[in-house]
Order: sequence, then structure tokens, then C-alpha cells
Amino acid sequence: MSAKLSLGARLYSGETSVDFVGRRRTWYIMSGVILLLAIAAVGIRGLNLGVEFTGGAVFTVPQSNCSVEQAREAAQTVVGGEPIVTQTGQNIIRVQTEPVSQEQNLQIASALGQACGIEATDVTVQSVGPTWGAEITGKAVQALIVFLILVVLFLSIYFEWRMAVAALVALAHDVVITVGIYALIGLEVTPATVIGVLTILGYSLYDTVVVFDKVKENTRGIAGQSVQTYSEAANLAVNQTVVRSINTSVVALLPVIAIIIVGAGLLGAGTLLDLAVALFIGMAAGTYSSIFIATPFLAQLKQHQPEMKAVEARVLARRSSAAKRGEDASTAEAGAVKTSAAPTTALAPGERVQPKRRPRSKRGKA
Repeated sequence: MSAKLSLGARLYSGETSVDFVGRRRTWYIMSGVILLLAIAAVGIRGLNLGVEFTGGAVFTVPQSNCSVEQAREAAQTVVGGEPIVTQTGQNIIRVQTEPVSQEQNLQIASALGQACGIEATDVTVQSVGPTWGAEITGKAVQALIVFLILVVLFLSIYFEWRMAVAALVALAHDVVITVGIYALIGLEVTPATVIGVLTILGYSLYDTVVVFDKVKENTRGIAGQSVQTYSEAANLAVNQTVVRSINTSVVALLPVIAIIIVGAGLLGAGTLLDLAVALFIGMAAGTYSSIFIATPFLAQLKQHQPEMKAVEARVLARRSSAAKRGEDASTAEAGAVKTSAAPTTALAPGERVQPKRRPRSKRGKA
């Protein structure tokens, strides 16, 4: 019968189990290596901040007949330094320069028009001051602080403070990995990227809360028994929700991949790429952290509680005693349940059980 059950059903029932909590050191080492690479990428390469944060001018040349090098040379004839020139779509060239005056704006547009074979008036110009970028950064930081405070309050009230700490560790893990990958591959950080990062925080939290809710259900009243430790109950909860977490993540990632391929790749919509890449990296990291980081770290925190230490000691003592008797703990428990259960006889519908009466001839005899 069990062979016919799906993998998800076997994981949920505990028939098949992956030791996520017990092997936490392995997951910590893997995450530690990834985090070190991410931090090193940010420290060495830095983030490629968009014009919205650094200030400057952006010139978009539609239907251009020039190469990236030709556009760069045309812009350099007006401004010093090295302008950033990229091809964002079919025959669309984007030129980013340092902040320039209105007169230089017109000169650059004219130079690009001549080099690319279009009218200067067809070149769109976007000028952004660094003050606006600083305001966006400040607002993003404020939103992040408010979000984290609400997360801590919610998790502490609904669950407990240890779960709030574990969730924050998982959130920090996801953000650092996302930022590090942006630095490593040199993707531009724009306001859309910030929106994407804030979005993945909510997604990562949702995935973690689903697992923690199952942990709470499995560990209710655990201090009064001697069959299962907290880590084992938490590990069962992860196994029971892992299939759901993976399925949810795959379904959520499919439209994000479509945005990256179709929106950014084929249509050349750079803003979609900034948002979609942040979502893709963050969702994948959030699924990983909810399974391999959040719950193992929570179990590690709970193991320091005196009552959880007492539970673990009772469980180990019970299993040691069963091993000395040559029994498996689960076999002993099953036998105890069978012994305590009183035998019953199946009754037909409507049948009543009444005590047997002695014959009249024997009623008066002792």
C-alpha cells in the first residue's frame, strides 16, 4: 500500500524523511560560502547604481543605424569621461552620462542624431538630479525598517520571538544573496530593483510562515511527552511542507521567467528586467532559506530551552531503555497501544448489548 503513495504523501506521513534539521551544519556551510561570495562581490565590484540614484542624463536613441561604439564616440565629443552605452532592444541605444547642462543636452542629442541617422528631436532625454535618488534611497530604507518592525511584532505575537529571529535571519540571507548577484553580474540597480527586493521580502516571509505554522502544530504540547524531540517534530513539519513550498515557488517563478525572456529579452523593456531579475533571485533564495535555514536555526534556538532539553533527555532515555530490552521504541509504543485497547465485537445496525439473565430455576440459588 505504501509503495503506491506519492513522494509528497510519504513525506507528509513520515514514512520517508529528509533530515533537514539534523544536517543544518551542511546547509550553514553552503549558505556561508554563498554569502561570502555575495559580500565580496559587493565590496570588490560594487553595485551598478542607475541614474536615479547617482544623477545624470539618459539619452534614448530609437531606430538607430549606429553601433554602440559610434554612439559612445558621439557622446564623448560633447562631454568628458566615459558614458555608459547599452543596446536595450532592437535598434534602440541608451546612453547615460554624468549630469550636464541644458545646452550640453541639446549638443549630445544632435551628435547622437547625426551619428545614428535620425533627427535630433527623436532622441529622448531624461535628466535626473542626485537629490531625487537620495530621497528614493531614504524612502526605501524607511519602508524596510517599518516592514521589519511589523514582521517582528507579528511573528512574536502569533508564534514566539525565536521564530521572529529565525525569520529575520532568513530574510537577511535572501537580501544579501540578491544584492550580491546584482553586484556580481553588473546589473543596474534602479527603483524597480528596490521594489523587487521589497517584494521578495514578503514572499520569503510567506514561505517561512507556512513552515512555522506547521512546526507550531507539530510541537503543540511537546513538553509533556517522551516520544519525539523538538528538532524531530520541526523536521517532520519541513518534510510535510517541502513539496508545497517547491510547487508554489515553481508556479510563481514561471511568469517571472516569462517576463525576463519575453519582456526584457524580446521587447527590450529594461525596467521589466530590473524588476524580474530581483524577483527571480529572491524567490529562489526565499524557498531555499525557508527550508534549509529558517527552521534548522529555529530548532537550534529551541534546543537551548530547559524544557526542550528535558524532553530530549526523556526521549533518549526511553529509546535507550527500549534498545536494552531488544525492542525498537516504535514497536514498544505500538504494543502498548494494542494492549491498552479493549477488544470489541462488531454489532449489526440497531443491535443492542444487554446483560445475560440467569434462568428462573437458578435465580434463587446462590
